[in-house]
Amino acid sequence: MTRDPSANPRSVDDHAGLIARMLAPLSEEPAAETVPLEAALSRVTADEVRSEVDLPLFRNSQMDGYAVRAADIRSVPVALEVSGDIPAGHTSPMTLIAGTALRIMTGAPVPSGADTIVPVEDTELVLGRDDDLAGAIVEIRRSRAVGEYVRERGSDVRRGDVLVPAGTRLGPRHLAALAAAGIANVRVRARLRVAVLTTGTELVGSGTPEFGQVFDANGIALAALVEEAGAVVSVRASSDDDPAAFERILEDAIHRSDLVITSGGISRGAYEVVREVLLPHGADVTTVAMQPGGPQATAVVGGVPVFAFPGNPVSTQVSFVVFLRDPLRAAAGLPAVPPVEATLADGLRSVPGKRQFLRGSLDPSGAVSPVSGPSSHLVAGMARADVLIDVPAEADALDAGAAVTVWTL
Repeated sequence: MTRDPSANPRSVDDHAGLIARMLAPLSEEPAAETVPLEAALSRVTADEVRSEVDLPLFRNSQMDGYAVRAADIRSVPVALEVSGDIPAGHTSPMTLIAGTALRIMTGAPVPSGADTIVPVEDTELVLGRDDDLAGAIVEIRRSRAVGEYVRERGSDVRRGDVLVPAGTRLGPRHLAALAAAGIANVRVRARLRVAVLTTGTELVGSGTPEFGQVFDANGIALAALVEEAGAVVSVRASSDDDPAAFERILEDAIHRSDLVITSGGISRGAYEVVREVLLPHGADVTTVAMQPGGPQATAVVGGVPVFAFPGNPVSTQVSFVVFLRDPLRAAAGLPAVPPVEATLADGLRSVPGKRQFLRGSLDPSGAVSPVSGPSSHLVAGMARADVLIDVPAEADALDAGAAVTVWTL
C-alpha cells in the first residue's frame, strides 16, 4: 500500500505501534543459546542460574596471620609454638594442636581444631624466622573471639541457591560470581540478527570520494545502534540505485536475518530503489507526521520484517531511536529507554502539523538547549547532542521554561 504524502500523514504513535506489533513475535518466544562465560558480558540470562557448590568452597582465612583456638589466647600476651604453615592453595587438610598456632595466609583452609584467626599485625615472631618456622614461637598480643576472621563454608551462597536470576543483563559482577562457582557456560537469550542495508549510488565507504559522492554514515550508525540495543548485525551491505543490485543484497539479508533495516530510497522521486523493490511485496510506504524522518516504509519479505528509513543521516538515526530502539531492546530482554521531562533553557520555534525531534543538550539541572539546526543532514550537529527534544505537532513555538519531553541518545 502506498500513501500519498499530501494526504493525512500517519502519526508517530501509530507508526511506532505498527512496528511494535510486527516485532512482537520476536519478543514473545525468545530463543536461547549457551555461550562461554568469557563471551557473556552484557548478555541476558535465559534462565535462573543456580550454584552447584557452596561458596566459599571450604572454611578459609580472611587474613594473613595465625590460626589458633580462642580459648588459648583469652589472656594476652601469650607465646605459642608455631606448629606449621598453611599457604593459600594448600590441598592437604591440617589439624591444629591445642596450645599451638599455625601460620596461615588469606584464603588458605582453616585447620580443624582452630576457631579463630589472629591477624599478623597483632603478633610478633619472637623466635625463628619468617622463612624458617622450625622451633618458632609467636607472641599473640590481642585476643580474638570464636569465628573472627574465619570465612565459613557456604557463608556467601549455598549449593542450589540462585546466583543470577533469569532476565539479568550480565555485568562484570555477575560474571565474577558465576566464575567463582565454577560455571563455565551460561544460557542467554539469543540476539536478534539484524541486517543493515544502505542505498544510494552516491555512497562510498572510505577513501577519497569523487565529486558528487558522500561517505556512508548510515551503515556505521545503524550497525552501532543495533548492537547498542542488544542485537547483532548479521549483514551490513550497501547498494547503488540499481533495483536488481538491491534485490540481490536484500535476498541475502532475508536468509541470514531476523529483520532488515534499510536507509534511503523510499521517497517519491526517481531512483527510489527500496520503494521500487518493496512495493511488489506489499510494502506500506507512507509519510509520518514528524521531522526529521517523514518518509517511512515497512514490509514483510519471506516472513522477515523490513523497516525502511529515509536516507539523510539525522533522519535515519532519529527513526531508529523513535521506532526501533525499544522494540529491539524488548526482544533482547533489556529495559526500555523511557523519555524524561526537561525544561527548555531557551525558547524555540517549530513547524506546526509535524512532531519535531530537535537535537538538544541536557545539563545536570534538567535544562535542555537546542543544538545545531533542525535540518536532517546536520550529522555533526547530531554528534553534539545527547537528547532529542520532542516538540508536539500542534506547537509552533515554545517559550523558555516550558516543560518538554526529551529522548536520551
